[in-house]
Amino acid sequence: MHLWISCGLHPAETLTMTMQITFGEGDRVDALYKGKTISTDQEGPLPEPFELFLVSIGTCSGYYVAKFCRSRDIPTEGVRLEMRRILFPESKMIERIEIDVHLPEDFPERYRTAVVRAAKQCTVKKHLDQPPAVDVQTIVDGS
Repeated sequence: MHLWISCGLHPAETLTMTMQITFGEGDRVDALYKGKTISTDQEGPLPEPFELFLVSIGTCSGYYVAKFCRSRDIPTEGVRLEMRRILFPESKMIERIEIDVHLPEDFPERYRTAVVRAAKQCTVKKHLDQPPAVDVQTIVDGS
């Protein structure tokens, strides 16, 4: 079985990325991508896939905040992000994600609004703003 993710473009227009998904013991599922193995486990010591999804939003936003600060020689010491997910009570699906960028007192006043704009540049967030189509199909190998 293969999992294929498209971005809604005609196949001739897409830039493709391939990720191999394999299965381990119990609930372990591994993804091989760009030479790295990213492991998940629904019930074990490894992060659950959904936890990685949430973490990717926070760390991506953090990357852009750190990049913003470093490009202006602003120390990142004392800068941190706090992320919350707010769920719909009935479905338990995420209604909203809130990210607070905590800044030390000596953070330059003129950059306080701009650092929020930097956090919003997160590629993961942008994909949530315009979600891709996710198509799943079966392919029988060896036929």
